[in-house]
Amino acid sequence: MSNKIMVVDDEHEIADLIEVYLKNENYEVFKFYSPKDALMCVEDIKLDLAILDIMMPEMDGITLCQKIRDNHTFPIIMLTAKDSETDKITGLTFGADDYITKPFRPLELVARVKAQLRRYKRYNTVQPEEKESDVISHSDILLNIKTHECYLNEEPVTLTPTEFTILQILLENEGNVISAEDLFHRIWKDEYYSKSNNTITVHIRHLREKLNDSVDQPKYIKTIWGVGYKIEK
Repeated sequence: MSNKIMVVDDEHEIADLIEVYLKNENYEVFKFYSPKDALMCVEDIKLDLAILDIMMPEMDGITLCQKIRDNHTFPIIMLTAKDSETDKITGLTFGADDYITKPFRPLELVARVKAQLRRYKRYNTVQPEEKESDVISHSDILLNIKTHECYLNEEPVTLTPTEFTILQILLENEGNVISAEDLFHRIWKDEYYSKSNNTITVHIRHLREKLNDSVDQPKYIKTIWGVGYKIEK
């Protein structure tokens, strides 16, 4: 069964180009030039991933992302303007998993789509048996790797695939510092990281908010300035 991907961009040429490259990879593509039409698709179709442009009339991509995140956890990749760092941070804060700047190379976008789908499918594969090693607990946090569920004080916490991966890596390396660069490569497994890339920083910030954690007095995720992040034993 092919993965179902939604593409939303009011620039017809870009949306059409993305559609061609994704169909070449045998993905089933649902293409929309209007965010409002896209919202109807989200409710009617079981999607595996969405690609959203940020600058659109009627409704911007960040608002669309936020509406999707109200009920869905599939990966979201944002298309942003080249110099709009604020849009990138805002998109990640409201639940996007990754972003790519315009103009972009279609093959790079395809590579990012594949990386997101690999993680999403791995975490949502139903397993016949649950092993003890599939569950990680730390203080008030419980993470079920097989079912992709997170609990804080026995209450469910909704995490995006990227947030879940970051938390899993930190918990599996309890007591050890993991750099932002290392986290980036473990998640995306490619080389498009740069020192100015703040993707991990934004995801960490959003993760802390969901865990009711803080930077100044962290209970879970501690920042080791100039080095990285860790969860104390």
